[in-house]
Amino acid sequence: METLTRNDARRQKAGGMAALYLALALLAAIPYFLLVVDYPGAKTAADKVALVVGNYPSMYAMYLATYVLFGIALGVLALALHDRLQAHAPSTVRIGTAIGLLWSFALVACGMVFTYGMTTVVALAKTDLAQARLTWQAIEPVALGLGGAGGEVLGGLWVLLVSCVALRSGALPKALDWLGVVIGVVGLATVVPSLHDAAIAFGLLQIVWFVWVGVTLVTTKATAAAPDRLARASAAQAGIVLGQG
Repeated sequence: METLTRNDARRQKAGGMAALYLALALLAAIPYFLLVVDYPGAKTAADKVALVVGNYPSMYAMYLATYVLFGIALGVLALALHDRLQAHAPSTVRIGTAIGLLWSFALVACGMVFTYGMTTVVALAKTDLAQARLTWQAIEPVALGLGGAGGEVLGGLWVLLVSCVALRSGALPKALDWLGVVIGVVGLATVVPSLHDAAIAFGLLQIVWFVWVGVTLVTTKATAAAPDRLARASAAQAGIVLGQG
């Protein structure tokens, strides 16, 4: 966007705030799920249900913050980057934005499946622990699939497309664009079963990318040309009204 109105700048700032939230959510999730509740370390359904039952309030809040709200914030960021880049490569940006919004939807759905699934399992565990374990075994793969456990194809492709357009157009810092290209390639590589563990690098690098994108968008200001453009538009509109009178 060569010329930014105040409304344009506000939308960019909203996208920047969303990106910063995404970084904070990831920073909160990593220590929580590794140290506070070692969910990846739980290997059996019995261990997982025991963690869910024993940590229900905090796990519910964490899944809400890192999936449901995360997905909503991701949608805000995807639209802000669409506004910033659409003038440079409209077709590619439309495709990228659609993928970003699909990723946003998948993460929201993942969080909702997890939170409602936990609520169901916690209630069921009070009367039939064996059935609660079977229920969680059915719920967990669906939620993990939506969350990208099978490969970060949506997130990787979105970041890659956005970064490639920004790299050609200069709409974002070039070093940030190259970082995004690397992140996108790493994300797409996680689709290969033997490279699933690369998702860790994808998540860690994304924290840096989200912070950098967030700062860039938050500091966006309306350009000096924008008021002139608005003044011309207002004058033209006034002339039309007078002519009709």
